[in-house]
Amino acid sequence: MSANASFLSPGEGETVFSVSAAPIKFGAGALGELGADAQSLGMKRVALFVDAHVLASAPGETALASLRAAGLDVGIFDNTRCEPNSDSFEEAAAFARDGAFDGFVSLGGGSVMDTAKAANLLATYPDELIAYVNAPIGKAKPIPGKLKPHIACPTTCGTGSETTGITIVDLKSVGLKTGIASALLKPSLAIVDPATTETLPGGVVAASGFDVLSHAVESYTARPFTSRPRPAHPSQRPPYQGSTPYNDIGSIAAIRLGGKYLARAVRDAGDLEARHQLMFASTLAGLAFGSAGVHVPHAMSYSVATLKHVFTAPGYEERDPMVPHGIAVVINAPAAFRFTASANPQRHLEAAAAMGADIAGARPEDAGEILARTFIALMRETGLPSGIAALGYGEADVPALAEGAYAQQRPLVMAPRSVSKQDLEGIYRNALRYW
Repeated sequence: MSANASFLSPGEGETVFSVSAAPIKFGAGALGELGADAQSLGMKRVALFVDAHVLASAPGETALASLRAAGLDVGIFDNTRCEPNSDSFEEAAAFARDGAFDGFVSLGGGSVMDTAKAANLLATYPDELIAYVNAPIGKAKPIPGKLKPHIACPTTCGTGSETTGITIVDLKSVGLKTGIASALLKPSLAIVDPATTETLPGGVVAASGFDVLSHAVESYTARPFTSRPRPAHPSQRPPYQGSTPYNDIGSIAAIRLGGKYLARAVRDAGDLEARHQLMFASTLAGLAFGSAGVHVPHAMSYSVATLKHVFTAPGYEERDPMVPHGIAVVINAPAAFRFTASANPQRHLEAAAAMGADIAGARPEDAGEILARTFIALMRETGLPSGIAALGYGEADVPALAEGAYAQQRPLVMAPRSVSKQDLEGIYRNALRYW
């Protein structure tokens, strides 16, 4: 067994799980209430973090008008980076420190929301970014106390960052994607307005929507919370606890919604039912994985997104070549679930069925292949790459990819079976090409 996991027998481990969900406002038109909500949180001088494209869009106009109508002083940071790195986090933190803001609003995808979280942290409790980054890559310094209020307003149906205490960054000093995890990073309020997704390009919906499905399936198949040791003190209970009865409800519902609506939402921007339901799936999946955790596909995604920048995804043509987060995750998912299924075949079959697969007569030993094939069929239907080879990777890159993924112990320890570096090499090889 790899040193990255400690599994206990039933009755020997944890008996308690905790839920710390962020307040959420959901529905078409919710963004128009942003100013009143910011006011109710005591904000007077607001830092608005936003992508320049979103700022110029209808959601950007709505958000800014609502804040100003409430009489709030707004400073705008629109230089957020898609797939942020340590330099862009530091630039955002400098803006936040210099602006003397008493509240934060983020409007955009996961990159924007994560940037606002980091800026809030580094402006409120200044230190080197590496100090707060998860171990073993960073020093995992605990956040000293509460941050300033933050309202997160997603405009993509994918990351779930509006509900979580996690921020992800490409740490240039070590050449790896990693993150900071703390309940204190969780936004004070999430305003989820599905109307913001109505003008998204299909490629962006595909990338972000597969992040939803991957989050949900990983949470549903994560090691059970009872397999961890009970902490010596409640404060030592980790943010990622494993699958729990509470998280299972949101995970399986998100999987069903994703399986039903993802392809429709990608194909037809006018299918408002599909786009709105996918946004709801994103929120459900975010609530689930925020405390259950994700595992192998996400751990593998950070190397895929970091080591090469030669791929341009549909919908991202105006940006520098890069692998969008959702694609970096799902491109590993079929191979990863083939590997993890033996630990809990029933869970993997239930996930496949929720996505729409026929599992009648399925044998436990078929679970991984059935779930993998269900993902692959949806990937092909929505125009995703055929594997990591299509992103520029080959057999020679496998050791470096595995090295980077193995450093991601925070998600890897949530896998339903232990994962060695050699295991990761095998999974990456399996993910080179699916069709």
